[in-house]
Amino acid sequence: MKKVAVIMGSDSDLPVVEKAIGVLRELEIPFEVRVCSAHRTPAEARDLALHAEENGFGVMIAAAGMAAHLAGAIAANCVLPVIGIPVKSGGLGGMDALLSTVQMPSGIPVAAVAIDGAKNAAYLAAEILAVSEPALADKLRALRCAAAEEVLEKDRKLSAKFRP
Repeated sequence: MKKVAVIMGSDSDLPVVEKAIGVLRELEIPFEVRVCSAHRTPAEARDLALHAEENGFGVMIAAAGMAAHLAGAIAANCVLPVIGIPVKSGGLGGMDALLSTVQMPSGIPVAAVAIDGAKNAAYLAAEILAVSEPALADKLRALRCAAAEEVLEKDRKLSAKFRP
């Protein structure tokens, strides 16, 4: 199976990114975690993206706050799917990160999840990999069934509690 790169612009993004790491571990998807800044270490960020395919990656997740240029910088230097996680930081509550993640020029797409939406970034990465990994697709289906059953059980309990 291809690996997922989980890149953050700063180690201060780790509390958010750990949620993605937890999902990847649960699904047994191989991954590597890096701190790489589009602005402070641009050569390293570019090199990571340029060599991602040959290093066995299938999807890139990039988390950054404030200007959040990291996902775009990664996407500009590889043709793998890139998922941006805008991280809540600064005075704008993550809206600046969200907008700079989604407002990419034509031809350089970045998928974006919600502000601090690291779990969904990992689930989206898993879905991308599952296109060619039937066992992973089965795990995702099982997780969705379990989530649905959990909601149905809550519904049964709540309905019983308020039965006339």
